[in-house]
Amino acid sequence: MFRNPSFIVVLMISILGIGETHAAEDPARPPSLKTISVPEPDNLDDFIINKQKAIELGKALFWEMRVGSDGAIACATCHFNAGADSRSFNQVNPGSNRVHSDGTPDADLTFDFGPAQQLIRGDFPLSKLSNISDRSSPVISDSNDVVSSQGVQAADFLYTVRGKSKDVVTPKIDADGFLIDHKNVRRVAPRNAPSIINAVFNYRNLSDGSAQNDFNGVNKWGSRDPNAKVYRMASGSNQIEAVTISITNSSLASQAVAPPVSDREMSATGRTFPDIGRKLISMRPLALQQVHPQDSVFGEYSRWPHSGLTIPSYQKMIQAAFHPQWWDSEQFIRNLGNATTSIITHGKPRFPNEYSLMEYNFSLFFGLAVQMYVSTLVADDTPYDRFMMGDASAISTAAIQGVDVFRSQTRGRCVNCHEGAELTGASITRVTASPVRVREEQAFDRGFNHIGVRPATEDIGLGGQDPFGKELSYSRHPATVIPNCANGLPCPVIADGFIKVPGLRNIELTAPYFHNGGTLTLREILDLYSRGGNFHSLEQLDGSEIAGLNILSNSEEEKSSLEAFLLSLTDERVQLRKAPFDHPQLLIPIKNHHSETFLKINAVGKNGGLPLKRFLQ
Repeated sequence: MFRNPSFIVVLMISILGIGETHAAEDPARPPSLKTISVPEPDNLDDFIINKQKAIELGKALFWEMRVGSDGAIACATCHFNAGADSRSFNQVNPGSNRVHSDGTPDADLTFDFGPAQQLIRGDFPLSKLSNISDRSSPVISDSNDVVSSQGVQAADFLYTVRGKSKDVVTPKIDADGFLIDHKNVRRVAPRNAPSIINAVFNYRNLSDGSAQNDFNGVNKWGSRDPNAKVYRMASGSNQIEAVTISITNSSLASQAVAPPVSDREMSATGRTFPDIGRKLISMRPLALQQVHPQDSVFGEYSRWPHSGLTIPSYQKMIQAAFHPQWWDSEQFIRNLGNATTSIITHGKPRFPNEYSLMEYNFSLFFGLAVQMYVSTLVADDTPYDRFMMGDASAISTAAIQGVDVFRSQTRGRCVNCHEGAELTGASITRVTASPVRVREEQAFDRGFNHIGVRPATEDIGLGGQDPFGKELSYSRHPATVIPNCANGLPCPVIADGFIKVPGLRNIELTAPYFHNGGTLTLREILDLYSRGGNFHSLEQLDGSEIAGLNILSNSEEEKSSLEAFLLSLTDERVQLRKAPFDHPQLLIPIKNHHSETFLKINAVGKNGGLPLKRFLQ
């Protein structure tokens, strides 16, 4: 849709005149998600030759355990239950993303709960107040630990071997504290993994919005990265050339390529996407995992009860999905480091840093294909969606009262952040309409809010910078026009510690909640918002002040009705894993001290199966 996000910010502000306050009149009830088209890149045909084959490739890669350096971690490992993670053992990060008030690192490497810890009901919420209705009441206990998703053990990458599940690595002592008796345990990501269901509607992805709307084919940074290049066959030539690409409406692709090279989530330190390509391309897809014969995508390719697909290799899947110019060449690319490459023409790669065109562009194939698959994971058949499409009996009277509290400007005001059919201001439709929002005479990126769960200065989030020295917040971009406040001057921009607003569909299934995973139940969420958060009137890194949440003080009746509304947002297909939410077999690591233990998630077909257990069940 848009090739230059910074330009769009300026353009939309100029056209629409951004700058809103809370309307005196309650906005309409959020419409059904069925009224919103699934976004798609406008230049997708430049890369993908067959969309269905791309979806097949994306589903295989998303559930493929061998993507991880240890041959055991897939994207789905952190997104297997309703698109989220319901493990409760060894799922704690001590707070490694903390910063000082000046923005310099202040990592906390001391566990409050400990690595290899079984969390229990009594651990939640992580911040406990003596009076749940009063944010100023005495603190019983408070932890900055983060309940998130476990990944790989600390190690340095050496090389991959074609056809071998595990990378060749050198184990190292974990400097972030993920060890017991000087032995590594699996590391845990510093933010709670969000659901990827309905994530296709987000303008940017990841909790801090770092996964850009434009995909550069290499990493999550889009056009922010001036060195990101892929290779293609030059038109009318047998020579390959390095090119800069921008694939629009592709924050999912930007998100997809980040975890496979993260040394916390899926990779040994130093592995690149061409290395992943070298390992996987010749492999039979899902060769370690059973695929149900009635899988909605893979049914015709199932080898049930044997593992894997009948398709012999990922190479075949790439060739069926993508234009040949992106993978078909007899030349090779030598990676010289520091974003420098050279072209070689000898018969086969001779050194570990030499890659075929298909290997080198594997990030392009991985990101786009995973995006194509995840774009099918749209949960729009909830009771509430059916109610808004005309079925008056689809939800209870309490739920109807709840949605009216949700949109009320004097009782709930939830709709001010959870906007539109997508129930988030971070959606493509909301951001492109008005990318900057003003609340209480403070400006910030639409769809990103300080929510009072943790102090904003503890996690710089959207207020930070990308690796290229640019402000991560679009509101802080020098070219962005900020609307004037009552004094006639541009409204001050607040951004530090701001977190992307998630959508709310299937929230019943995706505990624990918030970016720190610190809240266990829907009622705890409603209690937190009713008291106005746990932290308020916070000083930003630049000395300005972040306004706290207003204290809403909802009654117990209003909280009950809000909870009924939230429960009406569950799509039964997600709960029962019916198509398109069916999946291959998956082994989930749940313990990793002394001996590794895996939970087997059985393959299900299009008709679904028993619901997976929820967090702490």
